[in-house]
Amino acid sequence: MPLYTVDVYSGSSDSIIRDPHADGVIVKATQGTGYVNPRCNHQWELAGQLGKLRGLYHYAGGGNPVSEAQFFINNIRNYVGQGVLILDWESYQNASWGNANWARHFVEEVHRLTGVWPAIYVQESAIWQVANCADVCPLWVAWYASMNWNSWTLPNYTPKTGAFKFLTGWQFTGGDMDRSIWYLDAAAWDKFAKANVANPTPAPQPKVDQAKPVVKPQTTWTDNLGDTWHAEDGKFISNTALHLRWGARPSASTIAVLPAGSVIKYDAWSRGNEFVYVRQPRGNGYGYVAVRNAKTGEAYGKFE
Repeated sequence: MPLYTVDVYSGSSDSIIRDPHADGVIVKATQGTGYVNPRCNHQWELAGQLGKLRGLYHYAGGGNPVSEAQFFINNIRNYVGQGVLILDWESYQNASWGNANWARHFVEEVHRLTGVWPAIYVQESAIWQVANCADVCPLWVAWYASMNWNSWTLPNYTPKTGAFKFLTGWQFTGGDMDRSIWYLDAAAWDKFAKANVANPTPAPQPKVDQAKPVVKPQTTWTDNLGDTWHAEDGKFISNTALHLRWGARPSASTIAVLPAGSVIKYDAWSRGNEFVYVRQPRGNGYGYVAVRNAKTGEAYGKFE
């Protein structure tokens, strides 16, 4: 049997939580790195008292995704494992709307801290912006037949899923209240909430230039060109020829032209105005490769 839920924020009436049609309640917890829902604890506890399944969501502000993930988890740490965790990816008040990489970095940090992969809430037309989370995250799509669809009866429609194999949840109305259907039972909901909570992944350790003394490991830093870098050990396989350069700029000198199918092992990435670059450690320093169009989100291969 599917589950039906409502989602609430600070301005929501308790009557929404008490609605007898709702099997579960999803509560807004945080937004950006500065807002905490002042009624979050009350709404969470009321849902629990009523015996409803629960979830908590973070509304993306579009700042540093790692910092936002840490802010979210720091504020709901005592509830981790008791409810499904969710990233709310919307355009309003989101400085990174259109960035096809932001959500991935957010969910990876949540997983590192908790062992849980959060679900992602997104409007149907913007699923492409979170497509690179399809291998690890459940999808919760928003699509309304009408803003006046004030009913628990589903519209005659099947939402699209984009790169995601399955539709896990569908928010089908947002008029008088946000109603959703989840194609899960209570046991599956609980599994999404608790997956590997006891065994979070250890923090990634960045590679460093051994010619320079290291005082403290860093996972994020700004170089002398003003670019922000994030430590991440990974592998990228190109689907087209790419330039390996001495710097993370289109104007930087070329070290080599890498043919399609090249395997690029990297230890950090940075998002510029035009491209997303990865940093490849080399015997005499580093090489830099543009692996994604920063404006369109198009990747020039796949990440492994």
